[in-house]
Amino acid sequence: MDVLHHLYLGFSVALTPVNLVAAFLGCMAGTAIGVLPGIGPVVGITLLLPMTYGMDPTTSLIVIAAIYYGSMYGGSTTSILINVPGEAASVVTCLDGYQMARKGKAGAALGISAIGSFVAGIFSVLGLMLLAPMVVPLALKFGPSEYFSLMVLGLTTVAYLSGGSLVKGLLMALVGLGVSVVGMDALTSKVRFTFGVTELWNGIDFVAVTMGLFAIPEILVSVENWARQEVFSNKIKGIWPNQEEFRRSAGPMARGSALGFFTGIIPGGGPLLASFFSYALEKSISKHPERFGTGTIEGVAGPEAANNSGTGGALVPLFALGLPCNVVTAIMLNAFIMQGLRPGPMLMQEQPQLFWGVVASMFIGNLVLLVLNLPLVGLFVRLLRVPYRILLPFIVLFCVIGAYAVNNQVFGIWLMLIFGVFGYFLRKGNYPAAPVVLGLVIGPMLEGALRQALTVSQGDISVFFTRPLSLSMLVIALGVVSVPFWRMAVRKKEGLRAPGNDPNVS
Repeated sequence: MDVLHHLYLGFSVALTPVNLVAAFLGCMAGTAIGVLPGIGPVVGITLLLPMTYGMDPTTSLIVIAAIYYGSMYGGSTTSILINVPGEAASVVTCLDGYQMARKGKAGAALGISAIGSFVAGIFSVLGLMLLAPMVVPLALKFGPSEYFSLMVLGLTTVAYLSGGSLVKGLLMALVGLGVSVVGMDALTSKVRFTFGVTELWNGIDFVAVTMGLFAIPEILVSVENWARQEVFSNKIKGIWPNQEEFRRSAGPMARGSALGFFTGIIPGGGPLLASFFSYALEKSISKHPERFGTGTIEGVAGPEAANNSGTGGALVPLFALGLPCNVVTAIMLNAFIMQGLRPGPMLMQEQPQLFWGVVASMFIGNLVLLVLNLPLVGLFVRLLRVPYRILLPFIVLFCVIGAYAVNNQVFGIWLMLIFGVFGYFLRKGNYPAAPVVLGLVIGPMLEGALRQALTVSQGDISVFFTRPLSLSMLVIALGVVSVPFWRMAVRKKEGLRAPGNDPNVS
């Protein structure tokens, strides 16, 4: 009964004219961001974030959330039509979506992608609506030591799941933590690591760092590769899938929705990992696994449902615990902070209209996206034909305006360019940028929780190991870090057992 009461409150907030317009514009912007290859939700939200600072907090978060899940819808269009993912989570859709388009079934692929995204989006909102409030009683039992251990767990998991080497991921997380301590100490008011630069007294700006690490490298890589793939130019017809295609897609959509939501909750998981898991699951249980990669509709329905459901799952730890589990939710956490808010159990209790307003807007937004994506495919195809030599200067302009607008200082632009060059070399060296952003956002909270815990315990570090919840999370974090070393030891042991490697054989 409480849920229905809160949902009624949420719709009363979401259905106001301002918030309806915000949800619609966010969905439109998100779809366009997803359609255009190489931009993605991280760059898109970072570019548009400064425009939301003057908005009401609820309206601001409705816009950002709509861009996030809207980009998941749009990303499938480029994957299917030109075999290039509009955003990272749609990379799996390329495998079968593009092959369907080549067989003349582009319409069915786009249609089932939109419908699967809608089903998964509604499922994830229901999960967020039911699960986040259930986590609140547990979160209220968290003290400083539990929050410290939770953030350590989040950082290690993100470093492990961000791709590539765990050592590189952990190194980048440490870089983010190092960047987070630059500026004035909130406790002692002493200036740290500014090297005489007064503009750094307030710390290193989050927007400049994010634009630098994600937008600028993307621009530089795009300039290196001017050649673009030809857009699918055949007439798209039969957007609404037939009965057989619906029947074959129902199971993958259901499984992808559930798998994606719970994968999204894991720090470092999110839509990308969810789509890979879904594709692997569908292929493993299929009676005809050989069809995957040749244009089977199950290979589109499952991953598309998973990556959309992952967005709702990723919002659970953000709202319930105040912990971002990927780069986009880190940006959303920064939006909370810029609005003078701190997500977590107290916010959900003290400002229920904000949480339930965002939840209700997601129901509305998913319906808007279904209506937009089915009939407007032709418009998005034309958007794909905009040459990058025209598009990239506008992206650069938005980056410069965004970096300047945060503090109205040219220093923000220089900061963005410095991190842009840094991000470019990170990409060339296969170092993940996501842990840097997570470290930058979590750093102040991690430091605050550490200080509070040590103050309460009078400097006794055993407080982190004597409290069961804190100890459990630290043990899991240690387990995550030790997994690669365990695998290395197993491979080494297997290598010694291989024929010809027996040390006892002369």
